[in-house]
Amino acid sequence: MPTLHVRNVPEPLYDRLRQRADSQNRSLSAEVVMLLDFALEQSDDEQAELLDSIRRRRFFNPAAAGAPDSTMLLREDRDH
Repeated sequence: MPTLHVRNVPEPLYDRLRQRADSQNRSLSAEVVMLLDFALEQSDDEQAELLDSIRRRRFFNPAAAGAPDSTMLLREDRDH
């Protein structure tokens, strides 16, 4: 299994990692690996969710959902 060395970790961050590892009954290394894995997984999931949302909006038809036409709303505002 590969080894990853991280240098120049700020003291407050190191302390927070150590405390979190202790509270989870893990070694510091195990906690860091778990956090890195979680962060990368979240990033992939969030990216996929964002792309799905963009695709859905791209094909959304407001008229089909019963929403008024934006040009009509602008004209109404100008008339009042």
